[in-house]
Amino acid sequence: MLDVLVGLRGFVIGLAIAAPVGPIALLCMQRTLAHGRAAGLLSGLGAATADAAYGAVAAFSLTIVSQALLQDRTWIQLIGGALLLLLGLRILMAPPPLPDAHAVRARSLGKNYASTALLTLANPATILSFAAIFAALGLSTAAHTTAAATLMVLGVFLGSAIWWFALTLLVSKLHDRMTPAALGWIGRVAGTVIATFGVAGIIASRVVA
Repeated sequence: MLDVLVGLRGFVIGLAIAAPVGPIALLCMQRTLAHGRAAGLLSGLGAATADAAYGAVAAFSLTIVSQALLQDRTWIQLIGGALLLLLGLRILMAPPPLPDAHAVRARSLGKNYASTALLTLANPATILSFAAIFAALGLSTAAHTTAAATLMVLGVFLGSAIWWFALTLLVSKLHDRMTPAALGWIGRVAGTVIATFGVAGIIASRVVA
């Protein structure tokens, strides 16, 4: 029973970690509008996978991994910022999507998943968020068994994944109501904001250094 409760708490944590609007959320929304629901959903699942990975580090008390991530966070943040900047510029320069241009190759879907997972992992400070939440809820001691820790990580993944699924579904329903001009403007705004997040990440990495 305790293990199940731990899993439910992990679900809530995953939902809470994924919900705040940031560059990953903007990227998923932009991909949903530009390339369809599958592209947005696969992007969200990439983020959920990264959240689960960081959740596993905290749940299994992998101190060595956590310390290594934080020790090298300057370079990781720098790379993540650069990737966000490049993605933002790429979105800015892309032609406006056509309303019916939702055919996406499997290879492109795989790239959507991998790129979003990589971008989410490029924020090692996330591990501090998980560690703080786990400590505040007493989960660091509750998840003292492998089964409990595994259920917690699964809960984090499911909570995060359900949030991305709901967001993608909502955004995809708005697509049919938008003109190509509106989609173009949304893409430019999203690209600008994502690029700005990238610049901020690069600056932050140099400040930390």
